[in-house]
Amino acid sequence: MSASLRLAIVGCGDIARWMALFSRLNRRIDLAACCDRTLPIAESFAARFRIPRAYADYGTMLQAEPLDAVYLAVPHDLHFEMVCAAIEAGRHVLVEKPIARTLAEGQEIVRRVRAADVRVGVNYQYRYDRGCYALAQAARRGDLGRLYYGRCNVPWHREAAYFEQGPWRGELARSGGGTLLTQGSHALDVLLWALGSPPRAAMGMTARPGFAQVEIETVALGTVELENGALIQVSSSMVARPEQAVTLELYGERGTALYSNWPLPHVRFRGLRVKRMRPPGWGVHALQRSLEAYRGWVMDGQPYLTPAEEALPVLAAVDALYRSSRSGKGETITSNTGA
Repeated sequence: MSASLRLAIVGCGDIARWMALFSRLNRRIDLAACCDRTLPIAESFAARFRIPRAYADYGTMLQAEPLDAVYLAVPHDLHFEMVCAAIEAGRHVLVEKPIARTLAEGQEIVRRVRAADVRVGVNYQYRYDRGCYALAQAARRGDLGRLYYGRCNVPWHREAAYFEQGPWRGELARSGGGTLLTQGSHALDVLLWALGSPPRAAMGMTARPGFAQVEIETVALGTVELENGALIQVSSSMVARPEQAVTLELYGERGTALYSNWPLPHVRFRGLRVKRMRPPGWGVHALQRSLEAYRGWVMDGQPYLTPAEEALPVLAAVDALYRSSRSGKGETITSNTGA
């Protein structure tokens, strides 16, 4: 068995609680510290998950703790500075999506990663979902033949408390965007991965029903054109009532793949028989498998499905959809890499 990953959790909110629980269930992960700008929150989090040390200052923690990696579950406007600080300190990073608030920030992170001996992963955990993984692998193997188009829909619902408990989510300067960036990008990332071609243009529209006080969109619709000619239609919402299943559809010359995460994640293939592949990583939940796969990447050199550069195409597509929603016309994507 390889050595344990010495991990610190930064940002002690909802998703961090799940990751702390999954870390505790993994004997190859050692939760060494946690950090939150509000020290009592960090101390309470540390007591709950038996973490030996709690910090309010991220820089102090990076200097004081002999960490292998940090897991960042913080507001989007903190991603860039905290990832870069960890890179400078020689620490590996697993950051919640998006990699950064803007495409330019994401590209700069990738440039810094390439110049340093660190591994930065982005937690697009739907790639470790059993149904999404089987869909993507069937597409990438060529089982569906030439791929024509895909559709994804994220009809979720959020109450006012979502913004009251995290006011940054409703502030455009801090969040970088709303439902498309925060929720819809998960499904869009899977389809971009499955189709295996960079995005080259997009047309989108956004609206803000339901939450007049926020600056970000609560509904987003759009179409993304890829370099290989395939199209992706994306819709994402914070105002669907009741909240419904995430669905993905992928249409090829030999057949169709249909994914839903309800009642459990699954994919069905129409028109053909497909050998289904299981995602790498240990665990019963996609978050659990993503965390273990990241540990394996850092400690054992095993591949991780979303290293930093893999998170740029979806961020480039989202950026173009937002630009199109403002301009009212199609927008081109000139670069989605860190080159």
